[in-house]
Amino acid sequence: MSHPSPSPIQRLGRFGLRSLRIGASTISIIELLRSDWSGGISAGVAWLVFVQVERRLQNAADDDAPS
Repeated sequence: MSHPSPSPIQRLGRFGLRSLRIGASTISIIELLRSDWSGGISAGVAWLVFVQVERRLQNAADDDAPS
């Protein structure tokens, strides 16, 4: 089962989303290590949102793939 090749815009969007996810997790860890609880928790929530969006996009792409 091969997936169709994503367009350049879709690849750029996935790269941007992945970059935001990595950045949010890094900031969350750094802020929590600095004992900035509000900043660390906020970045952790942002990371969680980015992970959920990435999973939903992947599921939507799997659903749209021809069988």
